[in-house]
Amino acid sequence: MKTPVAQIDDAVLDGYLVPRFLGYVRIGTAGEPHVEKTPSTDSQWDLARLLVGELRALGLADVTLTDHCYVIARLPATPGREGAPVFGLLAHLDTSPDAPGDNVKPVLVRNYDGGKITLAGGLSLDPAAEEGLAAQKGRDIVHAGGTTLLGADDKAGIAEIMGAAEYLLAHPEIEHGPVEIIFTPDEETGKGLPEFPLGAIRSSACYTLDGGPAGELEIECFNAYWAEARFTGKVMHPGTARGILVNAALMAACFAAMLPRTESPEATDGYYGYYCLTAIKGNHEEASLELIIRDFDLEAAQRRVEALGSFARAVEAQFPGGRAAVNTRPQYYNMRKKIEEKPLVMEKLKTAMENLGLPFRLKPVRGGTDGSRLTELGIPTPNIFTGGRNYHSRIEWLSVSEMISACRLVIELARLWGLP
Repeated sequence: MKTPVAQIDDAVLDGYLVPRFLGYVRIGTAGEPHVEKTPSTDSQWDLARLLVGELRALGLADVTLTDHCYVIARLPATPGREGAPVFGLLAHLDTSPDAPGDNVKPVLVRNYDGGKITLAGGLSLDPAAEEGLAAQKGRDIVHAGGTTLLGADDKAGIAEIMGAAEYLLAHPEIEHGPVEIIFTPDEETGKGLPEFPLGAIRSSACYTLDGGPAGELEIECFNAYWAEARFTGKVMHPGTARGILVNAALMAACFAAMLPRTESPEATDGYYGYYCLTAIKGNHEEASLELIIRDFDLEAAQRRVEALGSFARAVEAQFPGGRAAVNTRPQYYNMRKKIEEKPLVMEKLKTAMENLGLPFRLKPVRGGTDGSRLTELGIPTPNIFTGGRNYHSRIEWLSVSEMISACRLVIELARLWGLP
């Protein structure tokens, strides 16, 4: 027999979700990796304040905006379910700086005809090449115009949480326990969680809505490190440089060339880790580069970190008189082990998906979420799909029907966590 959540009409949830999503993505919230403050960009405050206003307008009294742009709100339990465990729902405010994120003009396509969609800049969405797009024929999608990303990562997650909260408040017949709502800054830059107000969080478990196609769930992620290599040379006029000039820019280029091409993002998938050069700059006197290291196996990630020191020494040997130094720091760790230590979190999620007839597919996330860091802090936090595709790119798109499925799943999770 269908649960009451499974019987919610799609058109009803569409009305809760689509207008919100189209409004949220128009607010540019790209993070800035080279700014140390949290949030790294003032625009994230704009979305945070909007969400605080919307949450209060829904009737929630317990809504907080912290000094570092964390939104924390609490949906009270329905009468009789106050003693149920508190569980949380989390999504992030910022978008990736990898593609332009301002002046987003989302395009809502109702009843997609299954054809090729031409975008600006010679780009397109072609169902013959785009995985999952052909299956959306006859359904609704949202895409960017080709000049910016769309921002479904993670404004789809925000819209799904907000839509679920509004629906639960409007339908008290769906009994549930207390639900904590958390929106965080700077997930994409990896700098938001150091300021996370852990002491204010009541959830014993949490779920991020920050995934991809419907049915995909993620309980394991990369172990992640950030690294910077700095090079110091000696300057001399090129005309009289013989035996004196040490070109720091060339040192950086040689270091970059030592990164194994077979261990790069474009050469790996599945459980294979990589080095990824993210920035390089410099001149004769000083140069630097930044890179990230990713691997599901912690020892393998640490071996790559150690290899960077060997590369630096090799560069110094090639450039007598020059200096090379490497600094590294961990960003997040694989969350699988800690999630598996508290199996109830995934049991609830699996039951919810079975109740709704949704596919259940565990896959490793070749990246990380705020859930990775929150799990480290003691709150197990698996990642749930949102319906988006091609994140961080100008060809990003979103399935509305899958967005509806994610919202319905959140509502069912609330119901299950509130059962006596």
